[in-house]
Amino acid sequence: MPKDNRYRPFVPNPEQMALMPEVSGNSINGLNENDFRRPSYVYWGDNPDDIVHGNLQKWFYTVDPQDSGYEEQRKYRQLALDLPLEKLNSVTSDFSEKEWLENFEIFKKQEIFDQIGATQFSLDWAFEGIEINYKNIVILGFQHDYDNIKTAPRSSAGLEVMRQYSRAAHGAKLIANWLRKLGWDAEPLTGPMSGKITMIPAALKAGFGELGKHGSIINPEFGSSFRLSAVLTDAPIPLFREREYQIDDFCSKCRICEDACPPEAIFKEKKTVRGEKKWYVDFDKCIPFFNEHQGCSICIAVCPWSKPGIGPNLALKLQQRALRLKKTKDNV
Repeated sequence: MPKDNRYRPFVPNPEQMALMPEVSGNSINGLNENDFRRPSYVYWGDNPDDIVHGNLQKWFYTVDPQDSGYEEQRKYRQLALDLPLEKLNSVTSDFSEKEWLENFEIFKKQEIFDQIGATQFSLDWAFEGIEINYKNIVILGFQHDYDNIKTAPRSSAGLEVMRQYSRAAHGAKLIANWLRKLGWDAEPLTGPMSGKITMIPAALKAGFGELGKHGSIINPEFGSSFRLSAVLTDAPIPLFREREYQIDDFCSKCRICEDACPPEAIFKEKKTVRGEKKWYVDFDKCIPFFNEHQGCSICIAVCPWSKPGIGPNLALKLQQRALRLKKTKDNV
């Protein structure tokens, strides 16, 4: 039986629901479609007037969190977006794999980002109609402060999300400019706006973790409590490998985020989305609560992996269990 939830039953604001379009966001996302297609814009459009759910996006900004920190973070993030890209150096500088990784570690120690990965870019991740010619993509991770994010869905959690989106924007611009100074073309991408690509598939390929039941990546170190930005580039950077931590199996047996979700938007089982069977969150149920609570973040906050110090030990235990099961199966 689901646990008691003080946010249920959730009754959406009628003013907001009057703006809900006839077309389902789940249909736009490709729910129950058996054939692959590239993703379509459903939310966080650069220009809300260009997307079907644009009026809902506009309504989100009318919800006053009564915290001046929100406007400060929006301005700080905008500073990063407004920073010009460095002129591309006509002479390229190359490093050995070790040197590339050493440079990444320096940036990490400077807290430019908290995690980095890289993989070969796939056009499958770009939104329909977007053409991208870069070879590789760098993914950057920015960890939330747990004491702030655990207050979700209060505005303090939403503000923490904005802080990390601000860091993400500055981090992506800095890495892109660094690569351009080295003579390698590079373009920064950052949220929360959708931009050119869906970052989660790229982050999975770059070794960030596995997709969780709540539709976000679960990382052994940070849980789900982090944000992403990216840099498209032609630089010959070392590529990371996709990794498994038995998180997918864990999620199939866990109901914590499912029970905690006020609008009951988290499915118990995987769904087929644009030809891929995966965890998926019901957009039409999720977005009204999300809009009324500054981005919500409850599922991220309650995820057992998000609590500091839990993930690494949990991942190790799950991997050891998987090895034992494999040995037992091999000996049968």
